[in-house]
Amino acid sequence: MTRPERARRLLEEHGLTYAEEAGFRLRNTPSPLYRLLTLCVLLSARIKAGIAVSAARELSAAGMRTPRAMARASWQDRVDALGRAHYRRYDESSATALGDGAELLLDRYRGDLRRLRAEADGDPGRIRGLLREFPRIGPVGADIFSREAQGVWPELRPAFGTRARDAAARLDLPKTSGGLARLVAGEDLPRLAAALVRAEQAE
Repeated sequence: MTRPERARRLLEEHGLTYAEEAGFRLRNTPSPLYRLLTLCVLLSARIKAGIAVSAARELSAAGMRTPRAMARASWQDRVDALGRAHYRRYDESSATALGDGAELLLDRYRGDLRRLRAEADGDPGRIRGLLREFPRIGPVGADIFSREAQGVWPELRPAFGTRARDAAARLDLPKTSGGLARLVAGEDLPRLAAALVRAEQAE
């Protein structure tokens, strides 16, 4: 099986992005971008990815799909939503981080992550750096955001991150982001990055 064929098989078997699993279609508009940021905050804790995704869905179901709605919700409302998804142990600190992050987004970018993108002026490293100014977003969270958002922010391409590249090496696929990017069309890069991470988790 050739490497492009192996990549296509990965897309078929594991090519579901975290945004898709959380129940929303990522677009370059404020609410989906904010929901991705929320998801990255939740995925950054030492907790199973499936639980973090469920927590994102609960927050969305409770109406917290914009930074203004997140900031207006009470701390207890956030804790309760996380608890319904069994997001235990990190529920209280994550509820605080989400509230503080929403306030930061409103104050600095008027609630729109596209303004963060504009401030970065097309520099992927700067985008990651600005993302890491949000509570709980570290290198892992910035990597996840970049992997998912490269579908709508092309300047992030190719974004695979350490985990995806390590998985690629074990699957005898290219070990560099550039090499992986040549295996699929540009619009499929987020799905390939997700597929590599999921394939690693399935081992």
